[in-house]
Parts: sequence; structure tokens; C-alpha cells
Amino acid sequence: MPLPIAIIGAGIGGLTTALTLKQQGFAVAVFESAAELKPVGAGIILASNAMQVLKKLGLAEKLELRGTAISTLKITDAQLQPLSVASLTNFEAQYQVKSLAIHRGELQRVLAQDIGPENIHLAKRLVTIEKGVLCHLTFEDGTTVRAQHVIGADGIKSVVRNQVFGENPIRKANQWCWRGICGIDLPARYHHELNEAWGQGERFGFVPLGPGRVYWYALSTTKTAPDADLRQLFRDFHPDILRIIAATPAGQIVGAEITDLEPLKTWQAGNVCLLGDAAHATTPNLGQGAGQAIEDAYVLGLCLKRQPEMPQAFRQYEQLRRKKATAVVNSSWQIGQLAHIDNRAGAWCRNQVLKRMPKSLNRKQMKMLFSLDYAQC
Repeated sequence: MPLPIAIIGAGIGGLTTALTLKQQGFAVAVFESAAELKPVGAGIILASNAMQVLKKLGLAEKLELRGTAISTLKITDAQLQPLSVASLTNFEAQYQVKSLAIHRGELQRVLAQDIGPENIHLAKRLVTIEKGVLCHLTFEDGTTVRAQHVIGADGIKSVVRNQVFGENPIRKANQWCWRGICGIDLPARYHHELNEAWGQGERFGFVPLGPGRVYWYALSTTKTAPDADLRQLFRDFHPDILRIIAATPAGQIVGAEITDLEPLKTWQAGNVCLLGDAAHATTPNLGQGAGQAIEDAYVLGLCLKRQPEMPQAFRQYEQLRRKKATAVVNSSWQIGQLAHIDNRAGAWCRNQVLKRMPKSLNRKQMKMLFSLDYAQC
């Protein structure tokens, strides 16, 4: 008997979608290539838009116990002198949620528990998808499944996107990124805030995950080798940054090249739909990768409340989400290029512009990011 809805990928987007649809009474099956949902990856920032959705799903309190509230965002120079400071307190009051720093694995675990293990199928790496009245899915282990509807939440290298839509417009940002978690006690001035230090071609961000636990990320242009000595690379940065790097075991550092997707022609085709990074992967410069996937799940759920016919709901979901998701991708790309100016004069001019930037511009951008106004649903 064919499955009603098959979701490919048990990342944050796939799991949030599965939980959203399950709570609305739909039968779902999630297929994940990994053999287990172990706590891999590093930290993640759940901004207000993501936390609003997770609150609607009944998960906010569980997650708040596992992470740290973030009320201030700072861009600084390499010596942690502020260039731009954004307070989130007004948005916290408006939306009744706080942005949260949490380990990615903790978020996945909470989502998976509410979905139920019987609905998540592990070690199921999709090899082929044949689209028709029913979609035929073939996995690497030789098993096959028929599904009435398929949601591709399988990331930037999506098999669903490549085989059904024939698009693979991955774009390189010419930057390397390293992420890590370490055990270190930060001075109290860093609690409940995210700091991102901009240098010349490099930047370093860090945020507390809880007492004695810090998530950090570092980026450099691809002129730098991916196996670079980070203490040497960031030797001109503030001593607290060097302490964070030194406190992180090498095995706890994960590196990757930064990429995103150029806008796709479409995210849906009949009974197949793309979601999250499979549809609109973004560079991490706005901290919205997971947030936009979570927002996808929310809007798809809204559309299905109004329009239970899945293909029509898929179309409406894309219509409602495309503008904002594309704006996030484009803005994030531009910020990444600005942050990585690698000459002294250019970096000095950039820093002066940031210092003088009206706070109203920051508020306007955050309002766009945090709003869940989809009144057309």
C-alpha cells in the first residue's frame, strides 16, 4: 500500500515538517540516509521566526531548557570592539519568544521524540525517485517504497531536486567555515549575546550554549587551506577568541566549504515538493538556514489547513515562501562578501560604515526575518 507522504531527509527541515503534518493528522514517513540520529554537527541559532514556529508546535519550553537565550547580536572588529549592536528585546516582547542558541543534535532529538521512532526510517539513502501518479523511491539498500506525495528535504545536494527538477545550481562563496564546541567559561559580559568579529578576510563568531559550553564558528577566504592552523590564522584577533580555539579538541572541529543555491525555477511539481536547503540553501551569514526550513514547514502546514489537496498546497506554499527565502539568500550572500574584505583600507571603510549605520536599518531587516505574516493562507 502506498505511503501518503514520504519526507526525504531527517534534518531540521524534514523533522519539523513531519511533526507539523503529524499534528494536523497526516500520516508521514521520514527517510534518512544516516544509520542513527546521533548528535552530530555543532551549535545553531534559532532566531525569533524559528522559535515562534517551534512554540506553536509545543516545543519551546523543552528547547529553552537545553539552550541559552540570546538577546543581543554584535558585530565587532577583530579586537571585539563593537561595530554594530542589535538588541532583540523589543522583538522578544512582541513575539513572546526569545532567540535561542542550542546544539543542533538537541533540536533534532526533541523533534524526533515528538514525531515517534516508528515514523522515522534510518539507513535509507535515496538513490532514485521516479515521479508518476505514485512516486517510486529506491534506496541504497535495495528497498523500494511507493508514495502518493514526496517532500524533498534532503539538503543542498538534494537527490529529489536533481532527479525531478534537473537543477543543481550550487554556488561557491569562496570561503571556508570551521565550527566547534568547547568547554570554557566565558566572562559574564558575553552571556546571552552572539559576537561576530570581522577582520581582513577572516571572521569569528561565538555564543554560549550553557554554563561552561561555547559554540563557535570561523570563516576565511578559500585562499586559506582547509586544514589551516586556526590559532595562527586568527593570531591578530582578541585573546578571548584564541582561548576559545585553544580549548577546542581537534576532533570537535568540523570544516566545510561555504555554498548556497542560486534561485530555482520552481520548488514543486505536482506531487513532489522541495523544502529547506533543497529549495533555497543559504550561506550562514544571517543565521537563517534552519530558520527558513522551519518556516517552510510552518507555511506548508498553513496551506494544508486551507487546501487539503497536496499539489495545490505545494503551489501555494511556494508562492508564499519564495520572496522571503530568496531575499534571505541574497542578503546573506551580500553580507558574506562585505565581511570578507581582505585589505586594510577596505576593511577600515567597512567598519566605519557599520558604526554609522542607523539602527532603524537593523530593525527593518530583523522585522523582515522574524515576521510570520502569511495572511494570504
